[in-house]
Amino acid sequence: MKVGFELVHANHNPNMIRPHMHETWDHYSNITSLPFSAPSPTPSNLYPKPATENHCLNLGQNELSDWMEEHIGDITKHLVEDLPETSSDSLMANNTARVSHHNFVPSLLPNFTQRKASCFRQFEAITNDPPNFNLHSGLDDSYNVCDQGLSLITLLMECAVAISVENLGEAHRMLLELTQVASPYKASCAERVVAYFAKAMTGRVMNSWLGVCSPLVDHKSINSAFQVFNNVSPFIKFAHFTSNQAILEAVNHCDSIHIIDLDIMQGLQWPPFFHILATRMEGPPQVTMTCLGTSMELLVETGKQLSNFARRLGMSFKFHPIASKFGEVIDVSMLHVKPGEAVAVHWLQHSLYDATGPDWKTLRLLQELDPRIITLVEQDVNHGGSFLDRFVASLHYYSTLFDSLGAYLHFDDSNRHRVEHGLLSREINNVLAIGGPKRNGEDKFRQWRTELARHCFAQVPMSANSMAQAQLILNMFSPAYGYSLAQVDGTLRLGWKDTSLYTASAWTCCTSN
Repeated sequence: MKVGFELVHANHNPNMIRPHMHETWDHYSNITSLPFSAPSPTPSNLYPKPATENHCLNLGQNELSDWMEEHIGDITKHLVEDLPETSSDSLMANNTARVSHHNFVPSLLPNFTQRKASCFRQFEAITNDPPNFNLHSGLDDSYNVCDQGLSLITLLMECAVAISVENLGEAHRMLLELTQVASPYKASCAERVVAYFAKAMTGRVMNSWLGVCSPLVDHKSINSAFQVFNNVSPFIKFAHFTSNQAILEAVNHCDSIHIIDLDIMQGLQWPPFFHILATRMEGPPQVTMTCLGTSMELLVETGKQLSNFARRLGMSFKFHPIASKFGEVIDVSMLHVKPGEAVAVHWLQHSLYDATGPDWKTLRLLQELDPRIITLVEQDVNHGGSFLDRFVASLHYYSTLFDSLGAYLHFDDSNRHRVEHGLLSREINNVLAIGGPKRNGEDKFRQWRTELARHCFAQVPMSANSMAQAQLILNMFSPAYGYSLAQVDGTLRLGWKDTSLYTASAWTCCTSN
């Protein structure tokens, strides 16, 4: 999604939560006294290797997402021209993948040479300088990075169309070709994206044949990769600190606060929030947290860390772990909410695993809970609809994320690989191979903000302090890295260049006092 972006410079405000560059429990365990001071200035260049050493889609900077933004609609139209009018995974009528009446792709033929010829015709139609494909040589080293990247992406799109019409044999043949060429270790962002998408789509095809849809989840590995992502990019910090600021403003003068975190993971969001509460003029409040997750072991460890931290601050604190999905909680009483507590719900959405269960059950429970404030951070990508809908949206979204990492991390940087392999690849797999109504019998909400507005919730505009929080986080990164911030319709949006990737919003129940 494109939006107009503007930068805001933040002044010091004692009621703002000050972000740190690296959030770890080792860092917070060293804090034993108050008041909480602002972090020392962070060097603008955190990484020694310049971005000019990256060679992603072409010899310039990371242009995969730019190319996707410009051409994905045209390419997809041509690819679906000869699709049957109905299929078991039907296309949305108003999606970018609407049937075209141009004869650029005569059929999904098994011969790779014919497919490459169709690729050439597509690019010839939408660019003034099409790649110079040698239609009889195959994908070899004579291709430059740009030509090979575009060819792989187009073949990936043709494979997605084959999967959408259940032509699994043809899709499998294409995937064999893709996996033999594309590698997640290449310098090209395009090839890295194709490698992970091909892996996910291979899983989709195998699941369709075998009827297996649920992968094993290694939560410790996910948390470790999530921590790296938090350290090397601003997205997770943006989610943490803008949400904390909105919650603080909603409950700042309350004596008893109950925070419900729908997927707490390591809980690194909350120590800075505790600091501000512990230094209130009227004294610290009683804080209770009910935190949900899929691993009781990790929940208990997080609870111990938070309890020890609160004790060092002299703050009364209770922690209730629930090893369950929020939407599967049978009754609101299981959340341990007491009369007189100011309830705040926090939800950082992701696609690493299903953290909340069925959306309609989650929404119903939120209504019953009647919270004072809900902070919601959404990925700006469509997780609902048909397979082709999800494929097109995800390809653009994750291409932008890969480009944002490639803008300042060298292609062989170990942290970059941990994020791409440990987080982004897992999300791509869950969206394409696991998600969708055909897999789990449920169609996800396309945008939770819209659903909250339709069901007795009113938006609370993100404040100037929340915007200043986000800007402080961006100030930790060089402007050359391309991150952008916008305040749009009461929300805050963080993106890369002009593509929004994460949107933070706040909501209150219309019946809440």
